[in-house]
Amino acid sequence: QVQLVESGGGLVQAGGSLSLSCAASGRGFSTYTMGWFRQAPGKEREFVAAIQWGAGNEYYADPVKGRFTISRDNAKNAVFLQMRSLKPEDTAVYYCAAAWLATASLRERGYTYWGQGTQVTVSS
Repeated sequence: QVQLVESGGGLVQAGGSLSLSCAASGRGFSTYTMGWFRQAPGKEREFVAAIQWGAGNEYYADPVKGRFTISRDNAKNAVFLQMRSLKPEDTAVYYCAAAWLATASLRERGYTYWGQGTQVTVSS
């Protein structure tokens, strides 16, 4: 079992940058595929990015391609989301998720463990 804690959210102006972190507790972090999702007010939670366990292949939702970068540090049991050129529509609660030995999924049900989320607000 793994526990996830996100950090790094906050308020930023449009065009700015923000970096989110997700710290994982438990063993075997390197064997977990990690994902980031977000949920804006009044909307369903949506996929943002994922990084595969093992090879480290990265996947991105179309709205964030070229602006967001997902990375992981297995030695530190952490996954990161670097966000650049932020837009007001990026405003949401961002969640970290984990799935053991799983192929990276764009769907919530592909992940077993979830963090509590961190708020990102982008002002125009």
